[in-house]
Amino acid sequence: MLSTFNEWLWQDKFWLPPNTSWAQLEDRDGLVYAHPRDMLAALPLALVLLALRITFERFVGLPLSRLLGVRDQTRRPVKPNTTLERHFLTEGRSPKEPQLTLLAAQCGLTLRQTQRWFRRRRNQDRPRLTKKFCEACWRFVFYLCAFVGGFSVLYHESWLWTPAKCWDNYPNQTLKPALYWWYILELGFYISLLITLPFDVKRKDFKEQVIHHCVTILLMTFSYSSNLLRIGSLVLLLHDSSDYLLEACKIFNYTRFRLVCDTLFLIFSLVFFYTRLVLFPTQILYTTYYQSIMNLNPFFAYYFFNVLLVTLQLLHVFWSCLILRMLFSFAKKGQMQKDVRSDVESSDSEEDEEEEAARECPQLKNGAARGPGAAPTDGARSRVAGRLANGHTPAT
Repeated sequence: MLSTFNEWLWQDKFWLPPNTSWAQLEDRDGLVYAHPRDMLAALPLALVLLALRITFERFVGLPLSRLLGVRDQTRRPVKPNTTLERHFLTEGRSPKEPQLTLLAAQCGLTLRQTQRWFRRRRNQDRPRLTKKFCEACWRFVFYLCAFVGGFSVLYHESWLWTPAKCWDNYPNQTLKPALYWWYILELGFYISLLITLPFDVKRKDFKEQVIHHCVTILLMTFSYSSNLLRIGSLVLLLHDSSDYLLEACKIFNYTRFRLVCDTLFLIFSLVFFYTRLVLFPTQILYTTYYQSIMNLNPFFAYYFFNVLLVTLQLLHVFWSCLILRMLFSFAKKGQMQKDVRSDVESSDSEEDEEEEAARECPQLKNGAARGPGAAPTDGARSRVAGRLANGHTPAT
């Protein structure tokens, strides 16, 4: 049964243009072609990259974070409460106000105490700042090396500068060792990312990240099997050109080098928009949709490959909207406030400010002191006034 499925899967019509067979792409006379079995090397390579990442984060990323002053904030532990913990784990992490009121009555707590318990319980599950820093450092190093390495591999290739040449003599295009190892290294890296995604810092675009990694892995394996390495290499290089800038922006954000972070974010935005919204549709999508079949009839790989590329383009549009929102916030406030893909939970400092605003605001309105004969501190007044000026209303 397995042999029958394998024979059906690797039919020529699924992977190659009409009147082309796998026999024509067998190695001969010193010429080497891409073979699907070659990609099996990406699986052990993904495990090697996982081990390398763990070693890098522990012995490079963590000491570097301490050197640059990245410190994890002290988080206030929650008091053990069986009822609230059961609801947190089974019903939801952020209950609505009617549920909070009911839970408060069951536990003999006030509504604010119950809200604070859930906020602090959520914060306990948030990743540490040093973890974010180490992850960003690892991805920055890899993306930067991948971009520099990929550019050096493709620099002397004609199809880098003229994408239409990706289809010259297709599919009878030989495989160069440098291109093979770069491609397999990228494939192994994305497999390792998919493996660690459930354990990495989860952001608002978690589902989109899963889709992106799956589409990327499928795109790379399919393009390699169909000997679409030339156009596939252009897609990889185009993506790597902006990814390392985003990770660098995160690193400087975590280390609180605001000016460098803001500058890098603006550069990243320009590179992202140009590569993903200009070059990708006008060069990559255009050549795969139109120029690829100028001398060939459409076949299954043509349709499937274009569907994967269009899916990537839709993700580009989604992330472009997030970046535009960040740029709007940047223009409004004059400073980056969060990552492009920010965490769901607020920081502990924001929690403290909300609680202090809730305590101080009624007293500021009534002109009363916090205690007998005591006035609100200047710091408290300025923080509350700032939050009110920005449209933040304290919870009651």
